Amino acid sequence: MASEMLNIRGMTCAACAQRIEKTVRKLSGVNLANVNLASEKLFVEYDSDQVELSAVKAAVTKIGYEVAEKSENAKVTIPIGGMTCAACARRVEKAIGKLEGIEETSVNFATEKATVTYDPQTVRLSVIRGAIEKAGYEALEVDKADAVDEDRARKQKEIKTLWTKFIVSAIFSIPLFYIAMAPMITFVRLPFPAGIEPMRYPLIYALLELFLVIPVLAVGYRFYTVGFKALIQRSPNMDSLIAIGTSAAVIYSVYNTFQIASGHFMAVDALYYESAGVIITLILLGKSLEAVSKGRTSEAIKKLMGLTPKTAIIFVDGVEKEIPIDEVELGDVIIVKPGEKIPVDGTVISGNTSIDESMLTGESMPVDKKEGDPVYAASINTTGAFRFKAEKIGSETALAQIIKLVEDAQGSKAPIAQMADIVSGYFVPVVCAIALVSGVAWYFGTGGDLKFALTIFISVLVIACPCALGLATPTAIMVGTGKGAENGILIKGGEALETAHKITTIVFDKTGTITEGKPTVTDVLTIEGISKDMLLQLTASAEKNSEHPLGQAIVLGAKAAGLELFATEQFEALTGRGIQANIKGEDILAGNRKLMDESGISLAGMEEVSDRLAEEGKTPMYVAINGTLAGIVAVADVVKESSRAAIESLHKMGMEVAMITGDNAKTAAAIAKQVGIDRVLSEVLPKDKSNEVKKLQSEGKKVAMVGDGINDAPALAQADIGIAIGSGTDVAMESADIVLMRSDLMDVPTAIHLSKQTIRNIKQNLFWAFGYNVIGIPIAAGLLHLLFNGPLLNPIFAAAAMSLSSVSVLTNALRLKRFKPVTGKR
Repeated sequence: MASEMLNIRGMTCAACAQRIEKTVRKLSGVNLANVNLASEKLFVEYDSDQVELSAVKAAVTKIGYEVAEKSENAKVTIPIGGMTCAACARRVEKAIGKLEGIEETSVNFATEKATVTYDPQTVRLSVIRGAIEKAGYEALEVDKADAVDEDRARKQKEIKTLWTKFIVSAIFSIPLFYIAMAPMITFVRLPFPAGIEPMRYPLIYALLELFLVIPVLAVGYRFYTVGFKALIQRSPNMDSLIAIGTSAAVIYSVYNTFQIASGHFMAVDALYYESAGVIITLILLGKSLEAVSKGRTSEAIKKLMGLTPKTAIIFVDGVEKEIPIDEVELGDVIIVKPGEKIPVDGTVISGNTSIDESMLTGESMPVDKKEGDPVYAASINTTGAFRFKAEKIGSETALAQIIKLVEDAQGSKAPIAQMADIVSGYFVPVVCAIALVSGVAWYFGTGGDLKFALTIFISVLVIACPCALGLATPTAIMVGTGKGAENGILIKGGEALETAHKITTIVFDKTGTITEGKPTVTDVLTIEGISKDMLLQLTASAEKNSEHPLGQAIVLGAKAAGLELFATEQFEALTGRGIQANIKGEDILAGNRKLMDESGISLAGMEEVSDRLAEEGKTPMYVAINGTLAGIVAVADVVKESSRAAIESLHKMGMEVAMITGDNAKTAAAIAKQVGIDRVLSEVLPKDKSNEVKKLQSEGKKVAMVGDGINDAPALAQADIGIAIGSGTDVAMESADIVLMRSDLMDVPTAIHLSKQTIRNIKQNLFWAFGYNVIGIPIAAGLLHLLFNGPLLNPIFAAAAMSLSSVSVLTNALRLKRFKPVTGKR
């Protein structure tokens, strides 16, 4: 049985999806067809011996829809240099989005990256990079082996440069501020250098301030080059606000310096050099703190990236040779000694050991490995030496895929961010307009007091902070998804993170999710005339070709009993019912009551026994030989130790918990009773699981589906949130929104709790960002002075407030790093 996920184009409503499902299901050999209208995907499960995938595609095309090839669109992440605020990110998005062939663009100010989905047949990557450059920003290198190290080095250099600029700026602005403010303080006499007193030597005083502000302006030159360029291109950003405000202060001060030189000594009271200098210094301080804080938000990614060793020891012609990790090829035999990290993914070919896979699964206990077992890059060999064959290298390793998944999630946007994005797009032009209108209004309102009007104008420009808006959502998502990755919870994007906190009902698959998924034979009951060993031997022989866990359990049970399995002459899996086989001329049917009823086989004498086994939580499998009931083989799947604690935790969070299974109602009820399940959906075929999820959604519930990620793919795709639980390398990441790296159900309430905490943090950030600007801008515009004759806001304090607003948002997001997983009694 094969399965495939196809991209479908041309669907406009639910009727289209139903039509495609109906058409595909009609094809002989198709076992399952499920269409997700939202993601425009068709999941199809089919027998490749009976029908080819091309026939499925042809059937969809024939009814008027398009099957898009997976390679149709390319996706690239481009690091961007030069962005200073959310308005910059919005501008880059617009520049890329205007290009023909662009499917989707998302620019994340916090990560300083653009994620672009595009049609390579229509637009080339070089054109996209050109659009970024044309918009005034730097498109950094992508798809390079050392891009990660380069990016890290670039950001460290940027932080060092910002701190250096701040220190230089502070060296000149502190004495500038002292010289400007000391004469104004009358309640205490501050020491002041002789020979530069403003009232006795006004020109020397003014020239000294000019001399001190010039180095500060030089250090902050980038505010002017970027800000004015953006202004000329009619896309002003935060740099534009700073450039306009400080330039106005300096130009007005230079004018008054000339006035002083011309003999108008009273102009000494209209110097604003210190405002420009201190504003730039404070903003450089804020930018430095912001850069450091942004670096801390991505620590989870840095930790993951730093796990892979730089070298590997390969075995060539009987000799050990140490080579760089980049030179490892598929098929190489690699030697790993105790205490060393495993360089790539592969399979053990000799030796026994225990490996710490906590970096991958979050599970602290080492895992025993022997010949034939898989090993994963960056996990740590704790005991014996062993050799393994390299099977996945570079970007194909499990760790690389996890890093890519977390990076994609951190670069994505949650729906809650849409309002902030819209506001950020209009923010700077609106602020410029408010500053201009306020300044002009106060100029005329005060009878031509230019100094008063300029104070208002500069304060409005400087206090406005689009950075806080731009950082509010992505920083929280970065920390939240990173914290999830640290705990073995991979969240695929901002939308999944946001939706998870709205979940009201959680549906668990039973086998392998609530239970261990490793059932064992517990009872063999026969009718008169056949021995238990013979019944188990025939049933196991029939089931040896089955992939169903119950069938495999019976095979293992027969082998454990030392029974030899017979050759199977004919075999057919009957989905959701059982199997049919021919062994030594005997027709064997093994399955549930539905199969027996369909085949007209009487269950007389065995129904009561079957019910008793089911009530004990065991799964009774009826076995018929040549159309006559021969007995029952009962199999039980042990409930996971964490299941009850996890479900109790979800109940405390106010969640309704349901279980979905193909087992009969009594078996399902017994398992549900053990773990405290509220609602049981039993005897559900795999293809009908998604329909059961739909029914719950039709009741107005927000549904999360928790399954193994493969057999449950349609239901995972249908649910509001699909949660795949398993090893992390075997789960179907295509179908799930959240991937749990280990089979511990306590990670489900942890994932929901993390979502709630992250969304709460985002709301706090947005409240502060919006609130700060809504309150700060009117105060800077002189509202308090107008209404209550209150004080004006000095531009210096406005600059300090602006810098602190971004830092406060980042600091609040970093509080998520204290998040602790949900715990419960095990």
